[in-house]
Amino acid sequence: MLEKVLPHAMLKAKPNLESRIRALKMDWAIVYDMRSGKKIAALV
Repeated sequence: MLEKVLPHAMLKAKPNLESRIRALKMDWAIVYDMRSGKKIAALV
């Protein structure tokens, strides 16, 4: 995933960055669902 976004960055901490990006996406998806009024199965 990170190679597609930053192909020539040559970052050594790739797995840590990818897991943090995945976590941020999940957090923002939850916030978006709450703002848009969608029901979240985990919170219901």
